[in-house]
Amino acid sequence: MSEPQRHEGEATKPIEHFDQMPLHASLLQGVKEMGYTQPTPIQAGAIPAAVLGRDVIGTAQTGSGKTAAFLLPILERLMGAPTGRIQALILTPTRELAIQAEQFLTKLGRHTHLRGAAVYGGVGMEPQERALRRGAEIIVATPGRLLDHMRRGYVDFRSLRILVLDEGDRMLDMGFLPDVRTIIERLPRERQTMLFSATMPPEIVRLSRDFLSNPRMIRMQETTVAAAGVSHTAVLVDGDRKTEVLLGLLEREDMISVLVFARTKHRADRLAHQLSQRGVRVGVIHGDKSQGQRVRALEGFRRGHHPVLVATDIAARGIDVEGVSHVINYDVPHEPETYVHRVGRTARAQRQGQAITLVAREESDDFDTIEKFLGLTIPREGQWTHRSGPSMGPRGHAGTHPASRHGPSRGRPSGQRRQGSWRF
Repeated sequence: MSEPQRHEGEATKPIEHFDQMPLHASLLQGVKEMGYTQPTPIQAGAIPAAVLGRDVIGTAQTGSGKTAAFLLPILERLMGAPTGRIQALILTPTRELAIQAEQFLTKLGRHTHLRGAAVYGGVGMEPQERALRRGAEIIVATPGRLLDHMRRGYVDFRSLRILVLDEGDRMLDMGFLPDVRTIIERLPRERQTMLFSATMPPEIVRLSRDFLSNPRMIRMQETTVAAAGVSHTAVLVDGDRKTEVLLGLLEREDMISVLVFARTKHRADRLAHQLSQRGVRVGVIHGDKSQGQRVRALEGFRRGHHPVLVATDIAARGIDVEGVSHVINYDVPHEPETYVHRVGRTARAQRQGQAITLVAREESDDFDTIEKFLGLTIPREGQWTHRSGPSMGPRGHAGTHPASRHGPSRGRPSGQRRQGSWRF
C-alpha cells in the first residue's frame, strides 16, 4: 500500500457545525438528540474524507471525539446497503471500548435500519455467535475473541466494505498486532480502512503502509486534549500521606465525578478498599476484574452510584464517561503520554475539567518530564516533609486523615454531611 498523504489544505471552508457535514438527515437527527452541534477537530477533518470512501489515518488523543469520526461515516456509507451481512468491522483493544462503541453506534444510528453487535472476551460466546450468524451490519470486536469466532467458521466477511482499527498504539501495547494482522489478511482487499491512534510508533506506521491505500492524514497536536479545557495542579505530598490527602480532596464541593489513577492492579484494589473503609462510595476497574465486575463498576460510576472510580491505565482506555469533573493521579505515571491519556478522561468533548497529581519526592523527576512534554509549568501546592516511604503506609494501611482526629475538614460540624456527600 502507499504512503500516507496529508491533505490539510483540501477544505476551502472550515466546518463549524454538523449541519455542514455530508451526512444523511437521519444521522444528523441522531447527532442532535445526543446534544452535539459542533464537530471536534478530528471529526471535522476525518468525516468528509471518510464519507467519500477514502482511507484515513487519524492521530488524536483520547477524548477528542474520534469514535464519532469513524462511526458517522460508516453509517452514512451503509445507509443504502442490504441488510443481513457484515459490512463494517471495528477492531478495538478492550472490552469496555467495544461495548461503548456499540452503545454509541446504537444512539447515532437509532433512525436507521443498521444494526451493530459487540464481540469481546470475558462473556459467553453463544449470544455473540447468534449476532454474527444473523448478520449484524456493523461488528465492534476485540481481536482475540473475534479470532475465536472466525476459527469456528461462522463469521462471513465476504461483504465487508469498511475496516476501522481503533486505538492502534494501545493494541500494540497490549500485544494484539499479530492477531490484528491475521484478521486483516482474511478480509476482502477491496475495502476502506481507517486507523486511529494517539501516537504513531514504528510498528503502527508499518501496519498503515501494509494495509492502507493513499490515506488522508489528520494529525491533531499531541498535547491538545491535555492542554485544552484541563487545568493542572500538582500537590507535593509524602508518599505515606497520599491517601490522607486524597480523602481531603474528595471532601471538596466541586468533586462531582472523580477518576483516580493508581499504577498497578494491586494498588488500585488496596486504595479502593481504604477509601471504602472511610465511607467513600467507590468503584474499581482493572484488567483482573471479570467482565461483569468491570461493567458494574463503570455503569455505577456513569450513573453516579459511586462518584469515585479507581482505575489502572490499561482499563482507562475503556472509560468513556461524560462529565468527569476531576482526574486525580494517585501515582505519577512514568511516561508523559500516559499522563495525557489519563487527563483526557476529563474535559471531554471540549468541556472543562481539572487534573490533580499527587507527587511524592521520588516521583518529581517523572513529573518534570511530564511538564516538559506538555510545555506547561504546572502550579504546585503543599510540600514534602521527609523522604517518603511506600504510598500506602506500613503494610498498606492509610495514614490518619485529619478529619478523623479533629472532626470533618474545614470546620464542618461533626456528623454534618454536605449535600451530595461521597459517603453512605
